[in-house]
Order: sequence, then structure tokens, then C-alpha cells
Amino acid sequence: MSKSALSYMSGFGNEFATEALKGALPEGRNSPQKVNYGLYTEQLTGSAFTTPRAQNLRSWLYRIRPSVVHEPYQPLKHKAVSSSPFDEVPTPPNQMRWSPLAIPSKPTDLIDGIVTLAGNGDSHSWSGLAIHIYAANTSMDKRYFYNADGEMLFVPQQGRLKLATELGIIEAAPGEIIVIPRGIKFTAHLPDGPSRGYICENYGAPFVLPDLGPLGANGLASPRDFLYPIAAYEDLDESCTVVAKFSGQLWQSTYGHSPLNVVAWHGNYAPYKYDLTKFNTINTVSFDHPDPSIFTVLTSPSHPAGTANVDFAIFPPRWMVAMDTFRPPWFHRNVMSEFMGLIYGVYDAKEGGGFAPGSASLHNCMSGHGPDTATVEKARETELKPVYIDKTMAFMFESRYILRATRQALEAKEWQSDYHKSWSALPKLFKKAP
Repeated sequence: MSKSALSYMSGFGNEFATEALKGALPEGRNSPQKVNYGLYTEQLTGSAFTTPRAQNLRSWLYRIRPSVVHEPYQPLKHKAVSSSPFDEVPTPPNQMRWSPLAIPSKPTDLIDGIVTLAGNGDSHSWSGLAIHIYAANTSMDKRYFYNADGEMLFVPQQGRLKLATELGIIEAAPGEIIVIPRGIKFTAHLPDGPSRGYICENYGAPFVLPDLGPLGANGLASPRDFLYPIAAYEDLDESCTVVAKFSGQLWQSTYGHSPLNVVAWHGNYAPYKYDLTKFNTINTVSFDHPDPSIFTVLTSPSHPAGTANVDFAIFPPRWMVAMDTFRPPWFHRNVMSEFMGLIYGVYDAKEGGGFAPGSASLHNCMSGHGPDTATVEKARETELKPVYIDKTMAFMFESRYILRATRQALEAKEWQSDYHKSWSALPKLFKKAP
């Protein structure tokens, strides 16, 4: 690529203008009769043309060849990627948990290393989501990917993920995230070798920052901390493979050039990254717990308002100071479904083990869950003084949808069939007299 991977522009959803060659961006017009350097004009839209201006998403691309130049796409079979409607097996109302996915022993790139755990909704009608885990050990070689069904939120857990995209190069280490909007092509490199992480494939409205309500103007994720890549391009005239996820299926085409040939672009529809350690955590300073929505980084809104298509929330290092309070998460049943992952450290509700970094858990609509026995016993007896929870980063994909597990998830060797025993030793403490 033509530029450094570590040059970024900041500000969530801003209008950006960037060029890898001086003068590649037209002045005063989006689509002049002729563009400098013999480039083609192409508009990439992430919203309907008539979407209100404040929510309209589009970028103008100036590229060596337009996106129409390729051989017809053909079906591509993938043993582990599933898509809506997720109806191959019944989903039980049980608590579910998986151990970390093993790094493959054979050469496996990001696309071949994706395994789908659960999802719901309809990619054809732009609603719902799918949740995947990836485990890979080799970079993509002249192989590229785009997703027409939804945007992809990557949460690396082991090893850096470096994505060369149509609009520039973007990289994330564990503790950072990358969002690739619907339709943008990319290839994945693994600078640290074997890598693993989580993916939320969002079929619904694009992720936005949540409203702050009574919090006021500040707190949670700051727009200035979201980083966007500067223009970079590949001028490669060789046979390349492009894999597309379209209408719930994978397809494959041969290109005679690299699709990452955008020399300049301007607009607000582009990949971005965010460092989760920059999140301004909000918490109680008196007693009890605010709801976990205070940890929301990004949200894909839906109707009715407040019942998100999917929220992305984190549980970062923070002070716990509440008095006369059971400090770990309380036992709960929600109308919203919760998928959790652990990037590093120990999650404060699972001190009894079984939830190592790279693990995943799914607690569906109205399924009871909460801290394990070891955590409960410790929390009931501990001295309530200020404690700083350090060196941990857990996250949650929370959705209005019942998350329907795939057959491969329920039959995987990583499936923890004894997860329910995390609570079987909870004693009866009831006494008729206070």
C-alpha cells in the first residue's frame, strides 16, 4: 500500500478528505468530467439517498479502476460461516458458554477461520445480527473480502489485526476495535502471527454513539477518539480473489487487479477504530448499580426506541465504591439477550473459572444468569472498601433478538456442557427469622 498503516484522522462520523497523491481529489466538484491521474469516480453510499442529512452516509472514491471490473461471482462453500435465519436447530433457553477457539494447525486466514456461534433477524431486510469468532494463523494473500449483508465490528483478543481497506490501512491490537462498514472491501494481515477474536455482523442500522441523556455533554466514548485511515492504494495488476457475503451466502470472483485501488476519497462512510481504554467509565458513588447500559460504546438503534438491534458494551478497569451493596452483577433475567466475551484479565462475575480470555457466553431472553458461586461467596463476605478492578476487559453484544445458536456452536468441542454447574453449589440461606 502507498501510505503508512498508522496515520489516522479523528472524529466519529466526520466528513473527511484524504489523498495519497497530491491533486487526486477534485476541487469544487464531486464528479468532474476528468479526474487527475486518469482516475475513475465512484460513489459509495451507506444509507438511502434521501436519508436526512444528519444521518446520510456516503463517500466519493477516486480509483484506478471502478468496482464493476471483475468476473461473475460464483458460490463459495464455507464449513463454518452461517447466516440468517438461523433455524437449523432449536435454541435451548439454557445458559451457554464456550471455551476459547483453538488456533488452527493448518494455514488458515481470517475468512477461513471464522466460526458462527449465533444470530437472528434477517439480513435481507436489514435487521438483526450474527456473532462469529475467528481464529487464524496466516495473512490473506491476494484475497479480499466484503460484506453486503452488514457492517462488521472486530474485537481482537489475541494478536494484532491489520486490515488494508479500500479507504486506507487500519490496525487494532487486543483492547481496540475496528468497524468495517457494509460493502467496503479489505484484506487481513496478522502482524503477530496466530490471532483470535470476535466479530459482530450487524445487519441493522449502522453503529452510532449512544445518546448521553442526563449524563450531559461528556462521558462514555468521545467522538475525538475514533480514528479513520488516510488514503492508501494498491496498484497491482495481478489475479486476485474477492469473496463477498451477499444475501446470506458466500460468493467468490476473480479480479485482474487489486480492489484496494482508491487513490483519494472524501466523505463520512469509512472504516474506523477505537481504543477501549479511552472509554470514560461511569459508575455509582453511593449504593446499588446503574444498569449496564452505562457501559455502551456503540449502538445500532431500532424501533421502538431503546430496544437496540445490538449494543456494544464493555466492562473495563474501574473503581468499585458502592456501600451496603452486593458489588458484582446481580442475578438477572432480561428481555434483551446478552453475548459476552473476554479480551484479557478476569471478569469480576466469573471468579470461579471457566471464562478465560477468548471464551464466550450467551444468556438469552429471560434466561436467568449472574455471578458464579465463588464470586457470590466472596462478595457477600468481603469488606466494602474502595477497590480498583484492574487489568481486565470484557465486552457484551446485547440485542433485542433471541440469539439462536448454530448447530456447530452447540456441537463444538469448546461447548461447556457443564456450565450450569457454576451455580449448583449456591446454598439455601433462607431463614424465617431475621
